[in-house]
Amino acid sequence: MKRPDISVVVLAYRSASTIEGFVDSLVDSLQAAKIDWEIILVGNYLAGTGDQTPEVVRKIADADPRIKFVAEVKQGMMGWDMKSGLEAATGNNLAVIDGDGQMPCADVIRVYKLMVDNGYDLAKTVRVVRSDGFYRLIISRVYNILFKCLFPGINARDMNSKPKIMTREFYQNLNLQSDDWFIDAEIMIKARSLKMKIGEIETTFHSIDSRPSFVKPLAILEFLTNLIGYRIKEFFVK
Repeated sequence: MKRPDISVVVLAYRSASTIEGFVDSLVDSLQAAKIDWEIILVGNYLAGTGDQTPEVVRKIADADPRIKFVAEVKQGMMGWDMKSGLEAATGNNLAVIDGDGQMPCADVIRVYKLMVDNGYDLAKTVRVVRSDGFYRLIISRVYNILFKCLFPGINARDMNSKPKIMTREFYQNLNLQSDDWFIDAEIMIKARSLKMKIGEIETTFHSIDSRPSFVKPLAILEFLTNLIGYRIKEFFVK
């Protein structure tokens, strides 16, 4: 069976009220680009919370055979969701984007073209304009500086920005392990270790008013702990 050119994994956790509009815009962008595509909607949920996202993503997928959904009781956070979506994807190139609208869905096409035109193994955005508040801006800048100090030589500025698009070959070499918020950093660390070609394109990161941020102080502590742990592991492996 012929693989689609691109599979777009949309992380839709707790996005029941907004995900339909996001998917409509994403489909319009993919159709306009005239590429063969599929979308994987990840509506994993916490048991007992009354989250309606699984029902919404199931309804969207039922209306279009090019759209699939994954909706299971969560066994982790964003990393677990991302891995479950990537495992369901069949495309030659695999994109991951949050479905809350902070990252423009049109960026999927911009990043895809950047990757294809330049032969990158991994392409992504870098957030040069941010509307999500001073606190998040400072946290992000400090984190990216620390990342580049611990892992010098990486050709990237904004480790957590999406969409991230990778070739299937690169994905198959990643062996992703993170079940938490660290998975973006894990991808970048392994891209550096494998000496993959990385490309970035600038974008605007929007604010969101429909829900509070999922990035809590505990998640920041997880980031720092994992960064140091991966650096120590890399040192001893070498």
